[in-house]
Amino acid sequence: MNIGIISDTHDNVEAIERATEVFADEGVEIVVHCGDFVAPLMIDYFEAFELHGVLGNNDGDVANIQAAFDRLGDESRLHGRFADLEFDGLSFAVLHGESTAEVAAIAAGDGYDFVCYGHHHERELSEDGRTTVLNPGAHVLASEADRTVAIVDTRSESVRFRSVSE
Repeated sequence: MNIGIISDTHDNVEAIERATEVFADEGVEIVVHCGDFVAPLMIDYFEAFELHGVLGNNDGDVANIQAAFDRLGDESRLHGRFADLEFDGLSFAVLHGESTAEVAAIAAGDGYDFVCYGHHHERELSEDGRTTVLNPGAHVLASEADRTVAIVDTRSESVRFRSVSE
């Protein structure tokens, strides 16, 4: 299964539309958002997918973000500030990640296959023991030259980045 990982979309409709096109092209069924949707209306752009999200530091209208998730129905869920997820037997910790020390501590705890976070607006792919640490990149500015999302293939346990700047 392919899982799409995205973060820090910050109301950038163009980037969200391009990201969802990339996810559809890649056969993604589930999208994990690492926070900073910003406006509740951004949730609707992910309606073709099962969406799992955490809150970021710029997600202030929590009640309406939750209502938008509720409208998606099915398995889509807003998890608060932290999500403990499992897909195809792989465990995922998801947080916005304002504190890199917190991200590092979760990864070092060796309790997850993947630790996914955002906030810092720079993509990362690293290993800490058995744990893959992943930041998919950001979409906060329409002019950012290298906006990316990540695709996790649960069969091969591999990660690849895709540009959404094209």
